[in-house]
Amino acid sequence: MNMSHFPTWRKPSGAPVSCVEKIKVLNENFAELRNLAQETLDDALLLGCSEAQARQALQQMIDGLATSYDEIPE
Repeated sequence: MNMSHFPTWRKPSGAPVSCVEKIKVLNENFAELRNLAQETLDDALLLGCSEAQARQALQQMIDGLATSYDEIPE
C-alpha cells in the first residue's frame, strides 16, 4: 500500500502523532483491515451479492465498533 493511502494519525487535540513506531503499527493495522475489507467486497460480488449491500454491511460494521479504551489526554 502506498504511503499516501494512509491517514495522518492525529491525537485528540488534532496534532499529528509523531512517534514513528506508533505510526508504523497504525499503518500496518490499517493496511491489514483494508486488504480484508477488499477481499470481503470481492468475494461478495463473486458470490452474487449486491455491491451496494456489501458496502453498506461493511460501513455498518465499522460504525458499530465500540472503543475498549478512553482517549489518552494530552
